[in-house]
Amino acid sequence: MVQQNILQRYASGERQFGAADLNHANLSLVTLNHANLQGANLSDAVLHGIDLVQAQLLRANLTRAKLVGADLSCADLSGANLRNALLSGTILTGASLCKAKLAGATLTHSNLRGANLRNADLRGVNLRNADLSNADLLGAHVTQADLEDAILHETVMPDGSLGESR
Repeated sequence: MVQQNILQRYASGERQFGAADLNHANLSLVTLNHANLQGANLSDAVLHGIDLVQAQLLRANLTRAKLVGADLSCADLSGANLRNALLSGTILTGASLCKAKLAGATLTHSNLRGANLRNADLRGVNLRNADLSNADLLGAHVTQADLEDAILHETVMPDGSLGESR
């Protein structure tokens, strides 16, 4: 099985898994920090609690992936497809989601402090109670995004204005 192969390779020190096909894989509670999963297919994968700190996920396909409680601190998700992904309670502090496609994603109670969301597609995204402090949303598409009770302290808004400063 591909996921077992990757876990064995990771355990032996390898970090390069670009373009891996992990469609429908279950990698919950696995540690893959610093892994290069650029262009990987993780659509419909179950990744609850996964540790992807500083991982490279550029242009990765995470459509409908389930990442509840995942740690993606300082990960690079530039251009990644996260449409309809479940990211509740996910840690995305310092992550880059530049030009990421997040339409229909759920990010309730997620920590996006200092995240780069420039030009990200956030249409219809559920960001209720998410912490977007110091995040950069310049040029992001936020039509119908649910920002109820989101923390927007010093957040750069899509139009370039600065969010609330408490």
